[in-house]
Amino acid sequence: MLNIATGNLIIAIAKVIDIILTVYLWIIIARAVISWVNADPYNKIVVFLYRVTEPVLAPIRRMIPRHSLPIDFSPLIVLLVIFFLQQFLVRTMLQMAGRF
Repeated sequence: MLNIATGNLIIAIAKVIDIILTVYLWIIIARAVISWVNADPYNKIVVFLYRVTEPVLAPIRRMIPRHSLPIDFSPLIVLLVIFFLQQFLVRTMLQMAGRF
């Protein structure tokens, strides 16, 4: 009985992590799209997107040498990390839960 509960707990945690990663993925995409247009920097949605994404994007920008490139690749790197986490972490957790 405890094994079933443990398995269900791991499945629930994996699904919550997957949902959070998916929502953050769409927030990163929205931030990238907004950066292509001249959005009002005082708009509440724009402010929210910048506040939520900047703590993740800024360290990546510092690590990547730009060499005067006009394109910011940090959102792409974050998206790749999110895909990796969804494919590796979430799947591994679901497979672990199946063993209980």
